[in-house]
Amino acid sequence: MSIRLGYGTNGLTDLRLDDALALLADLGYDGLGLTLDHMHFDPAAPELPARTRALARRLDQLGLQVTIETGARYVLDPRRKHGPSLLDPDPDARAARTGLLTTAVQVAAGLGAHAVHCFSGIRPRDTDPDTAWKRLAETLEPVLEAAHRAQTPLAIEPEPGHLLATLADFHRLRTQLGDHPALGLTLDIGHCQCLEPLPPADCVRAAAPWLRHVQIEDMRRGVHEHLPFGDGEIDFPPVLEALDATGYQGLTVVELPRHSHAGPELARTSMEFLRPRLPAQGGPRC
Repeated sequence: MSIRLGYGTNGLTDLRLDDALALLADLGYDGLGLTLDHMHFDPAAPELPARTRALARRLDQLGLQVTIETGARYVLDPRRKHGPSLLDPDPDARAARTGLLTTAVQVAAGLGAHAVHCFSGIRPRDTDPDTAWKRLAETLEPVLEAAHRAQTPLAIEPEPGHLLATLADFHRLRTQLGDHPALGLTLDIGHCQCLEPLPPADCVRAAAPWLRHVQIEDMRRGVHEHLPFGDGEIDFPPVLEALDATGYQGLTVVELPRHSHAGPELARTSMEFLRPRLPAQGGPRC
């Protein structure tokens, strides 16, 4: 099973979406992680079904696959980064996040995406941990039902600083939700280096049964900063070999959301870094 490489549009926000798509196709990427935001593909703008169909046609023309990312900073609230979250004390605010995720599932189904990414959010100061975990599970239930109907998995990401921050936290949620068939895992390789007790390659092997989406970048131990390849501490060949061995069939998406100012160049150098390190039987499409 070859590894298929993608690049996140949240690292190409200085480009028009169609220019970003053409760039990635020209560089030999297999696909992209499409962040739903006001810059590229606004989930709140009119004529969403028609825009989704048009984008599906363009992706088909370019031979690009896609996964849907929902980590835009201000897509719901122009004054609160990533707000509101699935943990917001206000039920109407939580419903806004649920609505975005349900819309993301619809877009993903229309594009033939292999997964919808999400994260838990940070636990509010006035919310105790047990209440936060209960709230997270309850808020995700309608999204998971929509994902199940669409046959598009919801892949939650352990995010440093969030309620769900580690692989162990993912298993807590998975158990709480009764091992819901639509719930999967987004594994960020840098996050493994940042805070998991296991090395990143071992994290990949441990996560394999639930793996539905993969993000990749360099990172240093204990520092949550997404770095270009070679600027951190990760030894990538063992990670890529472990990923190849899992049978994971989705995209492995480069995640450099704070480097959009140099996006085209980093998309090129990221491919040049990863391509020779892919397992012999793998590699990007020709």
